[in-house]
Amino acid sequence: MFEDFKVVFVEDDAPVRKSLTQTLKLAGFEVLACETAEAALRHISPDMKGIVVSDVRLAAMDGLALLDRVMKMHPAIPVILVTAHGDVSMAVNAMRAGAYDFIEKPFAPERLVEVVTRAMEKRALYLEVETLRRQLDHREGIEATLLGRSAAMETLRRQVLKAAATSADVMIVGETGTGKELVARCLHVHSTRRERNFVAINCGGLPETLLESELFGHEAGAFTSAAKRRIGKIEHAHGGTLLLDEIESMPLAFQVKLLRVLQERSLERLGSNEEIPVDVRVVAATKVDLRALSAQNKFRSDLYYRLNVAVLELPPLRERREDIPVLFEHFVYQAAARHGREPLALNAATMRQLMSHDWPGNVRELRNVAERALLGLGGDDLLQTGPAPALTLAQQLEQIERALLEQALRLHKGRPMPVCEALGIGRKTLYDKLARLGLAIDDYRGGER
Repeated sequence: MFEDFKVVFVEDDAPVRKSLTQTLKLAGFEVLACETAEAALRHISPDMKGIVVSDVRLAAMDGLALLDRVMKMHPAIPVILVTAHGDVSMAVNAMRAGAYDFIEKPFAPERLVEVVTRAMEKRALYLEVETLRRQLDHREGIEATLLGRSAAMETLRRQVLKAAATSADVMIVGETGTGKELVARCLHVHSTRRERNFVAINCGGLPETLLESELFGHEAGAFTSAAKRRIGKIEHAHGGTLLLDEIESMPLAFQVKLLRVLQERSLERLGSNEEIPVDVRVVAATKVDLRALSAQNKFRSDLYYRLNVAVLELPPLRERREDIPVLFEHFVYQAAARHGREPLALNAATMRQLMSHDWPGNVRELRNVAERALLGLGGDDLLQTGPAPALTLAQQLEQIERALLEQALRLHKGRPMPVCEALGIGRKTLYDKLARLGLAIDDYRGGER
């Protein structure tokens, strides 16, 4: 289950050492059995993939001294202490010194396996978060902005760079909260227009009476309150990029005028007859199917086809769950810097919540959850932000199944046998589930995604 992870087990009683080693191996753990703490230290390093289990009473260096050495080496390594001579004060002192847990003999083998499993989960999660943190620290260029290891995000980054190298207008399609403006900014930053203005306007956030003046500008006296000339958003974006967000909400009358600007690359300010040439890349962002709207005569089909040159489709977060840990970590660090706090550690319980949630608000919702977690406002359930959507039992089970499969595929880099062993299923069952859920095993092969 924990590939390449090991239990460094210290016990000076040979029969007990042999028995408990066998117990742990039968549970699927790789065990390095040592008679002394000194011998165990040779197998322990700050970045070790594993945990330490040690008896307290040992001949030379005892378990408490070993605990102290390990904590000084790296306090994130879980150390479990075992003793037949334990008492309350010893247990309390050991936990204060950093022990992960304290087991008193005699104990059932299942108890040891349970504690070791939890400690392994904690260690595996810590190492994964550290890997994600290093990746965040060393990302450059577009990877530092459009975060994610999923195949969908790799494809999106390639498409953005390819479109950025052209002067073509672009349409970005994605659900609310998927990062459409962020992608538009990436198009601008990675294009030859990066030195000029990036201008964003929300077509649904302006009254119809102001939209024409906002887009095209006006001359002094063009209307009652027009005291002086004003440059419009399109003209201000000359040489750069204009983002028209929620373009589906633009009134049909203004769609005609926008179409003319796109065709002629010129405009007239309100109150003027002068044609002003504009060199601007237009990026239109929408959360709906504009083709379907045009078929219903709710969006001009000629404008749709004029914008439908290069199309970037943003995947919802629920379809790239493997990106959730790195995004959550990124947002926690942003919030920590903003609020002057220490970043919090991502624990196993929080990870399970994050991976099983459906994320109707996509990345924007995840950002809010990360900030609530940092501020300690989420309580035990970080995701209780309002009434949950009504899902059938089958839908809920499918969400959990998908999250577990994606997590196992990512952890084991798409190798079928380790995935089957981790999930306790047969190869045929694995492939049946992948086909039903629309997952491709090849997307997780070849190292980090």
